[in-house]
Amino acid sequence: MIDYGLSGKIALVTGVSRRIGIGEAIAHSLASSGAHIFTTYYRPYDKLMSWGSHSNEAQEIVESLKLLGVKAAGLEANLAEPEMPKKLFDIVEQTLGSVDILVNNAAHDQEADIYSLEAELLDVHYAVNVRGTTLLCAEFAKRHHGKPGGRIINLTSGQSLAPMPDNLPYAITKGAIEALTISLSASLASKGITVNAIDPGATDTGWMSNEFRSSLEVKAPFGRVGTPEDAARIVLFLASTQGQWITGQVIRSRGGL
Repeated sequence: MIDYGLSGKIALVTGVSRRIGIGEAIAHSLASSGAHIFTTYYRPYDKLMSWGSHSNEAQEIVESLKLLGVKAAGLEANLAEPEMPKKLFDIVEQTLGSVDILVNNAAHDQEADIYSLEAELLDVHYAVNVRGTTLLCAEFAKRHHGKPGGRIINLTSGQSLAPMPDNLPYAITKGAIEALTISLSASLASKGITVNAIDPGATDTGWMSNEFRSSLEVKAPFGRVGTPEDAARIVLFLASTQGQWITGQVIRSRGGL
């Protein structure tokens, strides 16, 4: 078994509400390697999505992480609230201790093209995807006092590789995350903190129709779309001691698509 150097580390993973989601796979992977896990979720957003999640699912994920022999806790958190990042870090520190690894997985994503765009929709995408993520990074940086192995890992998408005209608010705000990752990495290197982003490509977390999945599989070099576990493996590597020399990168883990 590989020792990733994560035993006893504390990871904050946002957006962990569904068993088939990327957040759950990331949390499970880190916990399996010995990290204690604090998760966030936001059920009102899940209710907007066609796949949804049942009311106890997020807490059931937390309980399943405990079965791996680590400490785990979770909190329903609306990351669109400006004060939430500070409150969240306060709660994590009181519950588990200071955060070593921050995984910004939570995102707001509602389809809209230029003709259906409204200010309110733009605002909520910005509040969660850009402001929320950036303020979480800021809290992490402020509270990280020279402990080795500080990691920030952001989740992004393929908006810089091809147009996403029907998903404009999401594409705009995820583009900002890539810019944040590159600039923030230069700010935090002196504190021993790496900052990277992962673009997992088209990942089947329950949102794909059979027709859409099949259309991607025909074009995919490996004959399949991504799984949450594919993304989790990259996060695990970047969070580990083996990822200590990688920073300021947007890693395209897309299976060739």
